[in-house]
Amino acid sequence: MTTTPVAPAIDTRSDAELDAIVEHLVGDLANVHAPHGTDLLARGWEQEGALRMLLNNLDPDVAEEPTKLVVYGGTGRAARSHAALRVIVKELLRLGADETLLVQSGKPVAVFRTTLDSPRVLIANSNLVPRFANWPEFRRLEQLGLTMYGQMTAGSWIYIGTQGILQGTFQTFAAAARKHYGAPDLAGRTILTAGLGGMGGAQPLAA
Repeated sequence: MTTTPVAPAIDTRSDAELDAIVEHLVGDLANVHAPHGTDLLARGWEQEGALRMLLNNLDPDVAEEPTKLVVYGGTGRAARSHAALRVIVKELLRLGADETLLVQSGKPVAVFRTTLDSPRVLIANSNLVPRFANWPEFRRLEQLGLTMYGQMTAGSWIYIGTQGILQGTFQTFAAAARKHYGAPDLAGRTILTAGLGGMGGAQPLAA
């Protein structure tokens, strides 16, 4: 009988050992793949789940431009920089079952002792106070390395491609059909779309 590995109460791996794992996982951004199976790299399944979702977002079969950390939409990134990605991965590897990692716009900013029932990761992306919430200011901060655009699911590590937007796109088309044509769908009508990517590609499927 296979048993689930038990996360150690204290991580005895050295910094050098953790750095070697980080290098193996994300050293080459063109070759990032999430681990499979029941062997844990992190100290528990909650941390492992977050780690695997992050790595899956950057898999070349998933991400638009993994070497630039862009997952989809031309701008949606999973981490602010390669250096920030390395630190995120390292912190996920050694995060305890009663700790929470805070990530601000693709950069890890703190690890707090919390509780077993608390979230293991909290992420806030692209937040600006209203007075400065405009594209010129955002781009200025982005150039300074102080923020990133995470789209909806890239910066939160939960991008699953076309399947994630297909239902919502179908419902949007159905709502448009009801509102404008009094019909349940757009059957028999021509839809012009430039959607060719992982998200926009859902439009011809949904139609």
